[in-house]
Amino acid sequence: MTYAIEVNNLNKVYDGFELKDVCFKLETGTIMGIVGENGAGKSTIIKGILDLINIDSGDIKIFGKDFKENASEIKKDISVVFDESYFHDNLKLPDIDKIMKNIYPNWDKNKFLKYTNHFKLPNNKRVKDFSRGMKMKLSIAVALSHNAKLLILDEATSGLDPVVRDEILDIFLDYIQNEDCSILIASHITSDLEKIADYITFVNNGKIIFSENKDELIYNSGVVKCSEKDIDKISKEDIVGIRKNTFGCEVMVSDRAKYENIGFVIDKTNLEEIILFKVRGQK
Repeated sequence: MTYAIEVNNLNKVYDGFELKDVCFKLETGTIMGIVGENGAGKSTIIKGILDLINIDSGDIKIFGKDFKENASEIKKDISVVFDESYFHDNLKLPDIDKIMKNIYPNWDKNKFLKYTNHFKLPNNKRVKDFSRGMKMKLSIAVALSHNAKLLILDEATSGLDPVVRDEILDIFLDYIQNEDCSILIASHITSDLEKIADYITFVNNGKIIFSENKDELIYNSGVVKCSEKDIDKISKEDIVGIRKNTFGCEVMVSDRAKYENIGFVIDKTNLEEIILFKVRGQK
């Protein structure tokens, strides 16, 4: 098994915030979603991976190689999209095409034109006249146009309307059909991650809470509807979180089949609900 990204014991301390012992692996040919609240540490993790901040400790490999020691070689094969555009305000699309051709040896002008046409981006407008959504589409078009083997996306779809977001997610799924390609996407939009991710890494207050196969996570989890006295019948080790209301209790469990088999009323769940129980549910 090969990995596009390997993060081991990544640590970074800021005044009032700490990223602590972050560990996960992105298997080649898969999509991993990093999910968490704003300020949880998603962007700090990505900046640490890309050596955009000085980490305090940790080991980071991309394509099996130390990023710091092999940065110039690795950068040719990765694309990064942040939540803000990095293109100069006065540039037009033809200018960007020329610049990227000189930066990336594998730049594909035809792909760039295909994506900019698909996104209906105007050739004659400068970047400063683009809306936020148009700027994000431009960044994604560039990211997909130099045959990168790894896409790293930080809230790349957050400024887009639902229809365009869905189109872009389909493009990402098409990109990943090449088994040599991988995607790491950080987002607070859980529905996006539920649609495309193979694995989910949940970060909260600078710590990795879990990093698991998405389908298995959702399939195995469920919400038990019960009275407060029945909570004692549920093993503490199976409880993800508890919500109490006037009608009784909702208990998120990590082994749905186990409690279905002993007669509990239990509902299927989704990624957003799992995250909410993890963050806001009582234990």
